[in-house]
Amino acid sequence: MRVPINKIIPFSSVDGPGNRTAVFLQGCNFDCRYCHNPETRNLCTGCMECVEKCPAKALENRDGRVVFDPAACAGCDTCIRICRFGCSPRIRHMTPEEVMAEIKKQVPFIRGITVSGGECTLYPEFLEELFELCRKEGLGRLIDSNGTLDFAEHPKLMDAMDGVMLDVKAWDEEEHRKVTGESGRMVRKNARELAAAGKLYEVRTVVVPGLFDYEQTVRETARLLKPYLVYGEIRYKLIRYRQIGVREQYAVYQSPADEVMESLAGIVRDEGLRDVIVI
Repeated sequence: MRVPINKIIPFSSVDGPGNRTAVFLQGCNFDCRYCHNPETRNLCTGCMECVEKCPAKALENRDGRVVFDPAACAGCDTCIRICRFGCSPRIRHMTPEEVMAEIKKQVPFIRGITVSGGECTLYPEFLEELFELCRKEGLGRLIDSNGTLDFAEHPKLMDAMDGVMLDVKAWDEEEHRKVTGESGRMVRKNARELAAAGKLYEVRTVVVPGLFDYEQTVRETARLLKPYLVYGEIRYKLIRYRQIGVREQYAVYQSPADEVMESLAGIVRDEGLRDVIVI
């Protein structure tokens, strides 16, 4: 089994508790307007435009497929900037064992791993195998997800993972489709079921003034989670929208003021969630 790996960050302190290795998979079923890494959305089409324009010659046309040489890459992002299809050619197709070999280089200096994307749950069987390998090494195992996989249909994955860091993009169904292009019903279902199973480590909302009703989203999400706090504390991370990395046509939104973020944190605390982080 091989999946497209966008990158592996050996040490991260922002992708879950403690020092972790973060694995980013390529491909996503959402098209969020404020996406801060839009190059992870799609798989390479093989148009070869980036091969011709890569100044470091880190990309090669091999039988009609773009092949990436990480050792040659200068990290200039030319390939990402010129891509017309919202993808990155800088990916490696790797097995769970190959990814685990990369992770082992950081042991014993990491507490666990977090797998993100793109949307990593597009590859649930890969996650199951990778997490079993990590469990044997005593490493923690978290998923960063948009919540569109029905976790209840994947009991092996539920057992293998420690928890999910779940994005709640917008509460209202119409607004959720506006923000992401897709329904939010499964996201809310997963929030309830993961919380009841003690597998919801964190929920996150990116606050984008003018795009959706962020106050409603934060309040209703906190209310949904409140009954499940008996199963353990759930962190709510409120993320300030920033223009860095977003697509040009969606860089029209402004970052929310400090007062807005603190007000939202107060709403969450009023609903009984004590672990609130504003970034």
